[in-house]
Amino acid sequence: MPTDWPWHSHSVHELVWVRHGTMTSRVRTDDGEQLFTVQEGRAVWLPAGTPHSGQVTANVILCDAFFSPERTPVAFLRPTVVEMTPVLESLLTHLARPDLADAARARAEAVVFDVLEPAADQFSLPVPDDPRITRIVDTLLADPACPRALDGWARDLGISERTVTRAFRESTGLTYGQWRQSLRIRHAVTLLSAGHRVHEVSDQLGYTQPSTFIAAFHKVTGKTPGAVA
Repeated sequence: MPTDWPWHSHSVHELVWVRHGTMTSRVRTDDGEQLFTVQEGRAVWLPAGTPHSGQVTANVILCDAFFSPERTPVAFLRPTVVEMTPVLESLLTHLARPDLADAARARAEAVVFDVLEPAADQFSLPVPDDPRITRIVDTLLADPACPRALDGWARDLGISERTVTRAFRESTGLTYGQWRQSLRIRHAVTLLSAGHRVHEVSDQLGYTQPSTFIAAFHKVTGKTPGAVA
């Protein structure tokens, strides 16, 4: 299985269940671009025609199902993270059978639509689209541990710190520091699910000590790193 996929879309709805590991998906909608971090035991619903790319941990196990828009009575209009339940897991396993008859598939799909519910925490992050800060965004997406401070970016880009801050707030509702912190924690989830230890992740992401990383992780996720490792 490849560990990343380039931008693409489907003519049908897609539900991707992460059975093991973690998947990160960037999606584009009319409202802008979002970064979803989908952990083990969750799935993401991608409406037909939604451009998306993906990256997974090496140990990932995925199960996906596709649904025709013409046969989908209820669907999320935008990409949505779904909490997997035993019933939904059984249904997706059933739908993955290559020998499933059309009538049986239609019955199973109808039940999927009855039990499909969005997760309470979508764990998504808006990706800024302001051209003034594109260089910052691209750098941090490629390397969330980049230590460059706001004043350094402003100086390199030839704009004021206030302009950078305003661009982030207008695009995401977050300051530069808040957005970078949220991005780092999402990357931390991926590293932890791949088997890295807490102190290793803390070092990789540039935190001065594990306790600082643990506090930041809890602030963003409401959990400790050990709870998702």
